[in-house]
Amino acid sequence: MTPRGYGPGASFCPRCAAPLPGPAPTTCVGCGYQLFVNARPTAGLVLLDRDPGWADGPVGADDAGPRFLALRRAAEPMIGRWETPGGFCDGWEHPADAALREAREELGVTVTIGDCLGMFVGSYEFQDEVLPVLDVFFLAMLEEHAIVLDPAEATEWRWFPLFDPPPLAFATMDQAVRVAAQRLRRGDGPGPAGADERGRRV
Repeated sequence: MTPRGYGPGASFCPRCAAPLPGPAPTTCVGCGYQLFVNARPTAGLVLLDRDPGWADGPVGADDAGPRFLALRRAAEPMIGRWETPGGFCDGWEHPADAALREAREELGVTVTIGDCLGMFVGSYEFQDEVLPVLDVFFLAMLEEHAIVLDPAEATEWRWFPLFDPPPLAFATMDQAVRVAAQRLRRGDGPGPAGADERGRRV
């Protein structure tokens, strides 16, 4: 295994290069540097093809409901699997700003950000490490429909029924889509109302 000074597999201090006494969270005995493994924040979009119509109340069983946009991943991890648009936040970037940026970069479009669906802890394999991530998902709608994919990110896009989604690349994406569908079924209004599938307020 390659020695690292960062992440869950860190074995030496990133400041003074002294061997660490154990896995993070830990403190370097050489210089006192404290090393932690914190979840990386990401921003994701459950992008709908039409206004969900919260004001109309709960969606009936005979209503197919809106569709959401999914992309087929062009790179590992999970290459070839369907995913919702999104990505990692940059530095001190707010998740909502990151979601808007990712829409421009991955889809070439501007979107309107709606409700925050919740925050979900997940995992992401990168550079031979499994990193903890904190995925923040927002409802959104397209302001324009001329989607132009970044070929480094996705090979195709498709609309799927919100109430009958395919398995997605990451479990947090499945959770976010389920929460969006649950809220629409109940007719929850806009804003951070409702609860996620573990009963926590979102």
